[in-house]
Amino acid sequence: MDLKDALADHLKEWGLRRFESDQAYFQWQRETLPPKDIAELNRLVQRKQASTGVDEDMAFYDFTAKPHILSVLYSQRYDYYLAVGPLVAERIGGASSILDFGCGVGLLTTFFARQFPDRSFVGLDRSVVSVAVAQERAAAFGINNIRFECLDLQQSRFTGTYDLIIATHALLQTEQDLGLPSLNWQTFERGKDPVLQSAFEQRTGLSPRLDRLCAALTPAGRIITFEKTRLLARRIPFQRALAARGLRLLEPPRPIRYLLVEEMTDDGPLYVLGMGPGQIGLAWDESPEMDAGQTLDWSSLKHKAVAKDEPLYENHTASAQRNWKQLLGRQVLKETTRQETDGRQMHVELGTTQDLAYLYFANSFDQRQLVIMDSARASLLEQYYQELLYNCP
Repeated sequence: MDLKDALADHLKEWGLRRFESDQAYFQWQRETLPPKDIAELNRLVQRKQASTGVDEDMAFYDFTAKPHILSVLYSQRYDYYLAVGPLVAERIGGASSILDFGCGVGLLTTFFARQFPDRSFVGLDRSVVSVAVAQERAAAFGINNIRFECLDLQQSRFTGTYDLIIATHALLQTEQDLGLPSLNWQTFERGKDPVLQSAFEQRTGLSPRLDRLCAALTPAGRIITFEKTRLLARRIPFQRALAARGLRLLEPPRPIRYLLVEEMTDDGPLYVLGMGPGQIGLAWDESPEMDAGQTLDWSSLKHKAVAKDEPLYENHTASAQRNWKQLLGRQVLKETTRQETDGRQMHVELGTTQDLAYLYFANSFDQRQLVIMDSARASLLEQYYQELLYNCP
């Protein structure tokens, strides 16, 4: 049995189900959970999203660890587990002592321990309820090579050293943090300001967690981490934090795409890291991801048949900046550049190119947008220009 099939069986034992439509999933949720639990879950989600505090985070994970809620909520992440779990398991290699930091209820930790019964696993999490559930499930499954501990690594140190440390969605739990802005709206490059870097590490809790995990790594040990750092503004300071602690890239970072029921999610990348003297590291890459499919084909653009409100061309990726610079005969009709209170710089531009109308938007948190329309519908871009000025922070 391959790892994905084994993991699918494992998820089934946890009570997780896979859904292909939001309608089917939420119908099952309503049929399974009492209305008061759904209301409480929604309340805790809103509080968690609106705050960076530990109390709100703990309240959410303690509540969702309850068995009847666990299977329903975590079924939303079914494809996440199938995408990440096998990739991590394939990289456990010869490690004999493995720490799973931020293990939650131990869903993946118990899977890893089952696949490698001759290795020793430790699951670490700060949620008391989650750890209790993990211990109960491990005992029920008859898994004897695993133990779970409750500890907040941001506040306390722990003992022991490990050949492999796994951290998935655990080092950076502040999803709302925008990260580190670029030097200005015209570039993706970041300055090397130690004050800004330190501020990012402190407000996200990365600094103490990463320091203590590195201290627990054996000399030839490795770290596998998978965080919400697909956005360049978060990826760059995260990578710099890893590099500053002597961690080296042992293989190219791996971006991962998976479904949250119907919603496509771009996540990661998955990093495999080491700091041993014989471990040769790859170069860190701070450039944005470019979408090869977003090229601008002028030969077909003017003759393209589109719906009334549909643009001839629209690009929301990093390549929009390159294509904007290459617009032929570009003439700017109006533009606005402003600095916002949160540190971002924003630029909106309206103009013409080869008898066509275009709008370009860019900010220092790597958002880019290029929209091109025929001149007869230029008023739509004028309207969008005003909306961007009014709505964007």
